[in-house]
Amino acid sequence: MTEIPHSAPDLEQIYRQRFSGMLEYRKEVWRVLTSRFFSRWISPDAAVLDLGCGYCEFINSISARKKYGMDLNPDARKNAARDVVVFEQDCSMPWPLEEGSLDVVFTSNFFEHLPTKTHLEKTLQQAWLSLKKGGAIIAMGPNIKYLPGAYWDFYDHHIALTELAMVEVMTKCGFTIDMMKPRFLPYSMSNGTNYPVWILRLYLLMPPVWPLFGKQFLIIGRKA
Repeated sequence: MTEIPHSAPDLEQIYRQRFSGMLEYRKEVWRVLTSRFFSRWISPDAAVLDLGCGYCEFINSISARKKYGMDLNPDARKNAARDVVVFEQDCSMPWPLEEGSLDVVFTSNFFEHLPTKTHLEKTLQQAWLSLKKGGAIIAMGPNIKYLPGAYWDFYDHHIALTELAMVEVMTKCGFTIDMMKPRFLPYSMSNGTNYPVWILRLYLLMPPVWPLFGKQFLIIGRKA
Protein backbone atom coordinates (compact mmCIF):
# COMPACT_ATOMS: atom_id res chain seq x y z
CA MET A 1 0.00 0.00 0.00
CA THR A 2 0.97 3.64 -0.37
CA GLU A 3 2.85 4.95 2.63
CA ILE A 4 1.09 7.26 5.09
CA PRO A 5 1.80 10.74 3.62
CA HIS A 6 2.25 12.58 6.92
CA SER A 7 4.67 11.57 9.65
CA ALA A 8 3.75 11.82 13.33
CA PRO A 9 5.75 15.07 13.74
CA ASP A 10 4.01 16.47 10.61
CA LEU A 11 0.59 15.76 12.10
CA GLU A 12 1.59 17.24 15.42
CA GLN A 13 2.66 20.47 13.71
CA ILE A 14 -0.36 20.68 11.36
CA TYR A 15 -2.96 20.25 14.09
CA ARG A 16 -1.28 22.44 16.67
CA GLN A 17 -1.30 25.25 14.11
CA ARG A 18 -4.83 24.52 12.87
CA PHE A 19 -6.47 24.31 16.27
CA SER A 20 -4.37 26.85 18.14
CA GLY A 21 -6.54 28.64 20.68
CA MET A 22 -9.56 26.43 19.95
CA LEU A 23 -9.06 23.43 22.22
CA GLU A 24 -11.22 24.61 25.11
CA TYR A 25 -14.04 25.50 22.72
CA ARG A 26 -13.74 22.10 21.02
CA LYS A 27 -13.91 20.33 24.38
CA GLU A 28 -17.08 22.23 25.24
CA VAL A 29 -18.65 21.38 21.89
CA TRP A 30 -17.87 17.69 22.28
CA ARG A 31 -19.26 17.61 25.81
CA VAL A 32 -22.56 18.77 24.32
CA LEU A 33 -22.42 16.35 21.39
CA THR A 34 -21.66 13.35 23.59
CA SER A 35 -24.19 14.12 26.33
CA ARG A 36 -27.03 15.44 24.13
CA PHE A 37 -26.70 13.21 21.09
CA PHE A 38 -24.16 10.39 20.72
CA SER A 39 -24.67 8.89 24.18
CA ARG A 40 -27.99 7.43 23.00
CA TRP A 41 -26.03 4.83 21.00
CA ILE A 42 -23.36 4.17 23.62
CA SER A 43 -24.10 2.33 26.85
CA PRO A 44 -22.10 3.29 29.96
CA ASP A 45 -21.06 -0.40 30.01
CA ALA A 46 -19.73 -0.30 26.42
CA ALA A 47 -16.22 -0.75 25.08
CA VAL A 48 -15.61 2.16 22.68
CA LEU A 49 -12.79 3.07 20.31
CA ASP A 50 -12.42 6.62 18.98
CA LEU A 51 -10.82 6.22 15.55
CA GLY A 52 -8.67 9.21 14.61
CA CYS A 53 -9.18 10.51 18.13
CA GLY A 54 -7.12 13.68 17.66
CA TYR A 55 -7.09 15.61 20.93
CA CYS A 56 -9.46 13.03 22.50
CA GLU A 57 -12.38 15.42 22.93
CA PHE A 58 -14.96 12.72 22.15
CA ILE A 59 -13.45 9.77 23.99
CA ASN A 60 -12.63 11.84 27.09
CA SER A 61 -16.24 13.05 27.26
CA ILE A 62 -18.20 9.89 26.55
CA SER A 63 -19.26 7.62 29.42
CA ALA A 64 -18.10 4.03 28.77
CA ARG A 65 -16.62 1.06 30.63
CA LYS A 66 -13.58 0.71 28.34
CA LYS A 67 -12.25 3.58 26.26
CA TYR A 68 -9.67 3.46 23.49
CA GLY A 69 -8.30 5.99 21.02
CA MET A 70 -6.29 5.49 17.84
CA ASP A 71 -4.24 8.17 16.09
CA LEU A 72 -0.78 8.73 14.64
CA ASN A 73 -0.55 12.19 16.23
CA PRO A 74 1.56 12.00 19.44
CA ASP A 75 -0.65 14.73 20.95
CA ALA A 76 -3.48 12.19 21.20
CA ARG A 77 -1.73 10.31 23.99
CA LYS A 78 -0.80 13.57 25.71
CA ASN A 79 -4.45 14.73 25.79
CA ALA A 80 -6.09 11.42 26.65
CA ALA A 81 -7.75 11.08 30.05
CA ARG A 82 -6.35 8.49 32.46
CA ASP A 83 -9.03 5.95 31.58
CA VAL A 84 -8.30 6.09 27.83
CA VAL A 85 -5.83 3.68 26.19
CA VAL A 86 -4.31 5.22 23.05
CA PHE A 87 -2.95 3.18 20.15
CA GLU A 88 -0.47 5.26 18.16
CA GLN A 89 -0.55 3.42 14.83
CA ASP A 90 -1.67 3.23 11.21
CA CYS A 91 -5.36 2.34 11.48
CA SER A 92 -5.28 0.25 8.28
CA MET A 93 -2.90 -2.22 9.95
CA PRO A 94 -4.11 -4.90 12.43
CA TRP A 95 -5.57 -3.42 15.59
CA PRO A 96 -4.16 -4.58 18.97
CA LEU A 97 -7.58 -5.74 20.18
CA GLU A 98 -9.27 -9.11 20.41
CA GLU A 99 -11.78 -9.85 17.68
CA GLY A 100 -15.30 -9.04 18.80
CA SER A 101 -14.17 -6.97 21.79
CA LEU A 102 -15.72 -3.57 20.96
CA ASP A 103 -19.32 -2.37 21.20
CA VAL A 104 -18.80 0.88 19.27
CA VAL A 105 -16.25 2.39 16.92
CA PHE A 106 -16.72 6.15 16.64
CA THR A 107 -15.01 8.38 14.13
CA SER A 108 -15.42 12.05 13.24
CA ASN A 109 -13.74 14.01 10.45
CA PHE A 110 -11.13 11.34 9.95
CA PHE A 111 -11.70 9.13 6.91
CA GLU A 112 -11.00 11.99 4.49
CA HIS A 113 -7.48 12.15 5.96
CA LEU A 114 -6.57 8.60 4.93
CA PRO A 115 -4.21 8.55 1.94
CA THR A 116 -6.14 6.13 -0.30
CA LYS A 117 -9.44 4.30 -0.58
CA THR A 118 -7.51 1.08 0.05
CA HIS A 119 -6.53 2.43 3.48
CA LEU A 120 -10.17 3.29 4.15
CA GLU A 121 -11.40 -0.18 3.22
CA LYS A 122 -8.72 -1.93 5.28
CA THR A 123 -9.57 0.33 8.22
CA LEU A 124 -13.25 -0.57 7.99
CA GLN A 125 -12.31 -4.24 7.83
CA GLN A 126 -10.35 -3.85 11.08
CA ALA A 127 -13.34 -2.12 12.67
CA TRP A 128 -15.63 -4.97 11.58
CA LEU A 129 -13.26 -7.57 13.06
CA SER A 130 -12.96 -5.71 16.37
CA LEU A 131 -16.68 -5.15 16.86
CA LYS A 132 -18.97 -7.60 18.61
CA LYS A 133 -21.90 -9.02 16.70
CA GLY A 134 -24.49 -6.25 16.85
CA GLY A 135 -21.80 -3.64 17.48
CA ALA A 136 -21.94 -0.28 15.71
CA ILE A 137 -19.67 2.06 13.80
CA ILE A 138 -20.68 5.72 14.00
CA ALA A 139 -19.06 7.78 11.25
CA MET A 140 -19.32 11.54 10.79
CA GLY A 141 -17.42 13.60 8.25
CA PRO A 142 -17.48 16.42 5.71
CA ASN A 143 -19.64 15.67 2.68
CA ILE A 144 -17.87 16.85 -0.47
CA LYS A 145 -21.26 17.06 -2.18
CA TYR A 146 -21.97 20.18 -0.09
CA LEU A 147 -18.36 21.42 0.29
CA PRO A 148 -16.93 21.11 -3.23
CA GLY A 149 -14.28 23.81 -2.80
CA ALA A 150 -13.82 24.20 0.95
CA TYR A 151 -13.24 20.45 1.26
CA TRP A 152 -9.75 20.91 -0.20
CA ASP A 153 -8.77 23.86 1.99
CA PHE A 154 -6.98 21.43 4.29
CA TYR A 155 -3.58 20.06 3.26
CA ASP A 156 -4.23 16.65 4.80
CA HIS A 157 -7.56 15.90 3.05
CA HIS A 158 -6.92 13.12 0.53
CA ILE A 159 -10.14 11.19 -0.17
CA ALA A 160 -13.31 12.78 -1.53
CA LEU A 161 -16.31 11.25 0.27
CA THR A 162 -20.08 11.56 0.16
CA GLU A 163 -22.65 9.75 2.27
CA LEU A 164 -23.40 7.39 -0.62
CA ALA A 165 -19.75 6.51 -1.14
CA MET A 166 -19.43 5.78 2.58
CA VAL A 167 -22.53 3.58 2.58
CA GLU A 168 -21.18 1.67 -0.41
CA VAL A 169 -17.79 0.89 1.14
CA MET A 170 -19.25 0.16 4.58
CA THR A 171 -21.70 -2.30 3.03
CA LYS A 172 -18.84 -3.87 1.05
CA CYS A 173 -17.00 -4.41 4.35
CA GLY A 174 -19.95 -6.25 5.89
CA PHE A 175 -21.89 -3.54 7.71
CA THR A 176 -25.64 -3.06 7.51
CA ILE A 177 -26.74 0.57 7.60
CA ASP A 178 -28.96 1.65 10.50
CA MET A 179 -28.91 5.39 9.75
CA MET A 180 -27.71 7.60 6.94
CA LYS A 181 -28.05 11.38 7.08
CA PRO A 182 -26.39 13.26 4.19
CA ARG A 183 -26.55 16.52 6.19
CA PHE A 184 -26.01 16.53 9.94
CA LEU A 185 -23.74 19.15 11.52
CA PRO A 186 -22.45 22.38 9.93
CA TYR A 187 -18.77 22.66 9.07
CA SER A 188 -18.18 25.32 11.73
CA MET A 189 -15.29 23.98 13.82
CA SER A 190 -13.27 23.26 10.69
CA ASN A 191 -13.56 26.78 9.29
CA GLY A 192 -12.82 28.57 12.54
CA THR A 193 -16.34 29.84 13.29
CA ASN A 194 -16.99 29.39 17.01
CA TYR A 195 -20.73 29.73 17.52
CA PRO A 196 -22.08 29.87 21.09
CA VAL A 197 -22.60 26.34 22.41
CA TRP A 198 -26.27 27.04 23.25
CA ILE A 199 -26.88 27.27 19.49
CA LEU A 200 -25.54 23.72 19.12
CA ARG A 201 -27.86 22.47 21.88
CA LEU A 202 -30.82 24.04 20.09
CA TYR A 203 -29.68 22.77 16.69
CA LEU A 204 -29.55 19.15 17.92
CA LEU A 205 -33.19 19.44 19.00
CA MET A 206 -34.30 20.55 15.51
CA PRO A 207 -33.62 17.78 12.92
CA PRO A 208 -35.82 19.53 10.30
CA VAL A 209 -33.21 22.30 10.01
CA TRP A 210 -30.27 19.92 9.53
CA PRO A 211 -30.77 19.72 5.73
CA LEU A 212 -30.53 23.52 5.58
CA PHE A 213 -27.23 23.93 7.44
CA GLY A 214 -25.62 20.49 7.67
CA LYS A 215 -22.54 19.83 5.55
CA GLN A 216 -21.32 16.70 7.32
CA PHE A 217 -22.80 13.24 6.88
CA LEU A 218 -23.70 10.94 9.76
CA ILE A 219 -23.80 7.20 9.14
CA ILE A 220 -24.34 4.36 11.62
CA GLY A 221 -23.45 0.87 10.45
CA ARG A 222 -23.89 -2.36 12.36
CA LYS A 223 -22.13 -5.72 12.39
CA ALA A 224 -25.03 -8.12 11.87
